[in-house]
Amino acid sequence: MALQESGEMYLETIYVLSKKGANVRSIDICEHLGYSKPSVSRAVGLLKNGNYISVSPEGYITLTDIGIEISKKLFERHTILSEILINLGVDKQTALDDACRIEHVISEQSFKALKDNLYNK
Repeated sequence: MALQESGEMYLETIYVLSKKGANVRSIDICEHLGYSKPSVSRAVGLLKNGNYISVSPEGYITLTDIGIEISKKLFERHTILSEILINLGVDKQTALDDACRIEHVISEQSFKALKDNLYNK
């Protein structure tokens, strides 16, 4: 199953929430993204069926190996793109919002060039 942008957003959210040290539940995703329970429930089901996450009987969501790989990549892109935009003078909130959109469409080649430029000055 190929992930769409929305699926990537959910994986990145699960990753960010799990980095905070808490067990992640659907309600946590709802609160973090501001989405409805039915929307999150549907997405969680799709991610589970795609083997990107597992859900315990108690409702705790854990990323699988492939889920971790994808979410780490997205998180790195988001972080670096935000940093680049902020360094260019974009205000923080706009930079975060724009990075969130860009991270899903930028090619590996372009991202690598931006990342290399940021860290190899």
